Amino acid sequence: MSAVAGELFLIATPIGNLADITLRALETLRTVDLVAAEDTRTAKKLFSRYQITAPLISLHDNSSPKRLDDLLEKLLAGATIGVISEAGTPGISDPGYRLIQMAAQAAIRITPIPGACAAISALCASALPLDSFYFAGFLPNRSGPRQRRLEELREISATLIFYESPRRLNTTLEDLEKVLGDRPACIARELTKVYEEFLRLPLSQLRVLGSERSWRGEITILVAGYDRESSARDPEALAAVETQIRSRLTDPDFIKDHSNRDLVDLLQAEFPHLKRRQIYDLVLEKDSANG
Repeated sequence: MSAVAGELFLIATPIGNLADITLRALETLRTVDLVAAEDTRTAKKLFSRYQITAPLISLHDNSSPKRLDDLLEKLLAGATIGVISEAGTPGISDPGYRLIQMAAQAAIRITPIPGACAAISALCASALPLDSFYFAGFLPNRSGPRQRRLEELREISATLIFYESPRRLNTTLEDLEKVLGDRPACIARELTKVYEEFLRLPLSQLRVLGSERSWRGEITILVAGYDRESSARDPEALAAVETQIRSRLTDPDFIKDHSNRDLVDLLQAEFPHLKRRQIYDLVLEKDSANG
């Protein structure tokens, strides 16, 4: 007779202050058969504080496929396993998601134990809009790929949330302003720790501030989403959009077999913040250019 499958617990742990852990999280850590931790050194500090004696095993970016297979095998055999990240909620910008995917595919029961999350904590105190947000995690390390990724995010109207390292923060601020424009933003640093800091300033001022100081600690960057109405009134932003539209109107595959009215309809769907008349004038400009 086959064993009853176990259970995978995703346990949120403190992002700084060790008191920020739930009673349910402590109870679960004390009762599971095994805890898989992104950083066992950090986990041992937490375990020592709360007298947790569960066996501890590492699960990080460089863990071998065998480590994941072994954990899945234990779950299939009926073990209860807790997953904790270095800080915060497991699976958010950490390797826990690989085991989560494997457990889901194997129909293992997965139970989240809610708690601290740097992205949500930073968002709540950022003074930026909370009704809609987009978590983008870590941006690429190099400026070129980073700017290309930001171009993909540029017209998202939700508040953007990023994680970043102190050593890359200044170059990231430069790229954020270059690609997104001078938007309202917030740097949340060392959340829940002694030197917790919130800097709520436009990106241009954060960039200048960054050139005058050395950053330390865990950092979350939040940037206001794309404001279509303001962008439509901004001469530089409008010029950039008109350049995009002119480029579309020189693409044979795009304009092929379409009347001017069709082109206006297609472009308005693609650029809804522009008035129909503005788009129509650009389409007529195409005809004039072609003689």
